[in-house]
Amino acid sequence: MLEKMKLDWLSNVRGDLLAGIVVALALIPEAIAFSIIAGVDPKVGLYASFCIAVIIAIVGGRPGMISAATGAMALLMVTLVKDHGLEYLLAATLLTGVFQIIAGYFKLGSLMRFVSRSVVTGFVNALAILIFMAQLPELTNVTWHVYAMTAAGLGIIYLFPYLPVIGKTIPSPLVCIVVLTGVAISMGLDIRNVGDMGQLPDTLPIFLWPDVPLNFDTLMIILPYSVGLAVVGLLESMMTATIVDDLTDTTSDKNRECKGQGIANIGAGLMGGMAGCAMIGQSIINVKSGGRGRLSTFAAGTLLIIMVVFMDEWIKQIPMAALVAVMIMVSIGTFSWSSITDLKKHPLSTNIVMISTVIVVVATHNLAIGVLVGVLLATLFFAHKIGRFMVVKSEQSTDDVRIYQVVGQVFFASSEEFIESFDFKEVVDKVVIDLTLAHFWDITAVYSLDKVVIKFKREGAEVEVIGMSEATETIVDKFGVHNDPKEVEKLMAGH
Repeated sequence: MLEKMKLDWLSNVRGDLLAGIVVALALIPEAIAFSIIAGVDPKVGLYASFCIAVIIAIVGGRPGMISAATGAMALLMVTLVKDHGLEYLLAATLLTGVFQIIAGYFKLGSLMRFVSRSVVTGFVNALAILIFMAQLPELTNVTWHVYAMTAAGLGIIYLFPYLPVIGKTIPSPLVCIVVLTGVAISMGLDIRNVGDMGQLPDTLPIFLWPDVPLNFDTLMIILPYSVGLAVVGLLESMMTATIVDDLTDTTSDKNRECKGQGIANIGAGLMGGMAGCAMIGQSIINVKSGGRGRLSTFAAGTLLIIMVVFMDEWIKQIPMAALVAVMIMVSIGTFSWSSITDLKKHPLSTNIVMISTVIVVVATHNLAIGVLVGVLLATLFFAHKIGRFMVVKSEQSTDDVRIYQVVGQVFFASSEEFIESFDFKEVVDKVVIDLTLAHFWDITAVYSLDKVVIKFKREGAEVEVIGMSEATETIVDKFGVHNDPKEVEKLMAGH
């Protein structure tokens, strides 16, 4: 246990602290922007980002992943804040955390195994596009200085790592922010900066119990929002954890992450913050800046609150162009460029799932809807593909005995084909259905077997079913009726 804690917290101290500085700087304008989207004061998003990052660093299941206030969650809060105010949002945040903790105990994090690689790729590409699109307002109707600063920032980010010794020790995004801030201040450039985003808080967060009536009416108001926030938050967090797993070639505990997200959101709600979840953009900034352990996430949250409260005069002067350059780097690094060349190699169904996920996410700006559409399409394509692998072979052993050998998977997608494979009008005394090489998965499959047996019996043939595996026999015995004379008689009489 001690060794694990040491590995998570102290195995990469310099890299984690430097990455934490970069992430903290990148979180400030994002948290302010998400607060504005939700219709609350900027400090609500900043307090949330501080609390969530610090708590998730301790209790989360994915070291090195950044969680804070996010746009996906902010969009779900707009109506609640508008209709009922901040206090109800804080109450909904607490209930969101409770639902997420319950999800962790029910091991819902394990459901990520049902998300196909094509859906993950689509999610990543869509998010890269959204991150880039989010920077466009900062590059529209501005002076040439902004474009020059952004280009210079990208140059620093991509060229600085090639410098000997120093290029590998200091994260280039941090150098970009420091250098461009120094240039903007020294030259007195009149360009948009962090201070223009909104008022930074001047005090640390304090314990704040939501001032709402503790009754059934309140529960009915916040319940729909809390359920939505819990689902979207967990979905985005699980997807981000999977991506960080790939980037770092490590594994994470998805169920612990569910509980951790819940505890973090409860902490945020009690400190006057809004609900949040994992952030793929900041997580990638963290990883690419050298952050790997829990210390990087903890440092990001801690430094964030220190900067906005005690160093606000300096933080306000950071040009948005510097942060735009960092986020463009994130969008470029996030996009799976190999997925474009893979379009020629991958099956059509895989490409459709990936592209559909991208289109839905970008069109709706809702990551959860896009992922659910992708999962649904992937499931349908998989069911169709597996259903095609079922065949029924027929041979006649004697003049009056017909043997049907079923090969493959019989379930709802292949049940119709299963029924159509039998010749019910052939005049035979006995029919043998051999299931040695078949597997029956669901009630629909069992119903199809009943239908085949009863149809043959109506034609006057004796039917024998042989070769059932233990699993198939279990489901057939539980739900099938063809071995029950009374049920068979009823069905035949109904005909």
